[in-house]
Amino acid sequence: MTSHAVAWMTLEHMWLVVGFLGQGLFASRFILQWFKSEMEGRSVIPVNFWYCSLGGGIVLLAYAVHKLDPVFILGQASGLVVYSRNLYLIFRERAALKRAAESAV
Repeated sequence: MTSHAVAWMTLEHMWLVVGFLGQGLFASRFILQWFKSEMEGRSVIPVNFWYCSLGGGIVLLAYAVHKLDPVFILGQASGLVVYSRNLYLIFRERAALKRAAESAV
């Protein structure tokens, strides 16, 4: 059994695993969003949604580059800009709220 598993682990198969892991991380963002929305009783997008988007997008972009798929590369690369921008806006807002709370004291 072990020799069969080792024989299966070619470079192409390892990239296939990377692709599936990236897709799993990317898809997990919807499960996180769903659970958080159910907990709050309204539709919300938690910060972890953007981290899963960014992490999954990076892994999927690496896979797309390996596959030399220009459609997939463009889609994932442009998504990374959106995910990064959303995280930046969240951190900027949190910093402003923290400064406002500190100055109110």
